[in-house]
This record gives sequence, structure tokens and C-alpha cells, in this order.
Amino acid sequence: MPDEFIGEPIDPVKGTFDTRAMSRGEPGLPRRFRWRGQEYTVARVLETWKESGPCRHGSGELYLRKHWYRLATEDGVEMTVYFERRARSGHERTTRWWLYVVSRAEVT
Repeated sequence: MPDEFIGEPIDPVKGTFDTRAMSRGEPGLPRRFRWRGQEYTVARVLETWKESGPCRHGSGELYLRKHWYRLATEDGVEMTVYFERRARSGHERTTRWWLYVVSRAEVT
């Protein structure tokens, strides 16, 4: 089955963040999160990457914008989530974690 675009915020479960990543100045991927009323547990991270972009005020500097994670959940669902370093305008300032796509094919 092809990937399904979601583009919705996820709700990380408190106390499940990766503190080792946070000690390096990176976002701590939550090991558990809620989406559409269901709780998911991360079984393993399959891939990570970062997205950067130019300064929006013309200084020529490059800024880190997003941290991406392709992951497998304990129930075999593959998801791609990302962390926005700067919250979007128009959203609650604490909304930083987003579910990008879900692949319904089971991960082995």
C-alpha cells in the first residue's frame, strides 16, 4: 500500500523523550505518542535526517529547520514524523511534533 500523507500534530507522552539526543542539543524523539486517540510505541528508528534553510531576514546564514525520523511502531506500522525547531504561526506555540506520512505495509 502506498504512503498516506497525514500532516497532523502528534501528542508525545511525557517522560518518554530520548534524553541522550536532548543532551546533544537535538530534539528527543518521544518513544510513545498519541495520534487520533491511539497511542503508538516506537519499536525502532529506521532513518534520520535534517532539513535546513536560509535565514528569512536576508542575512545569508543557514538555519536548521526540521529533524525527520522514519520509524517503525511496535504494531508494525511505518511512520515518518518530524520536529519543527520553530513552531508554526497560527498553531499553539507548543506544537512541534508532526506526523508526515504513514505506510500501512508492515515493517519487518
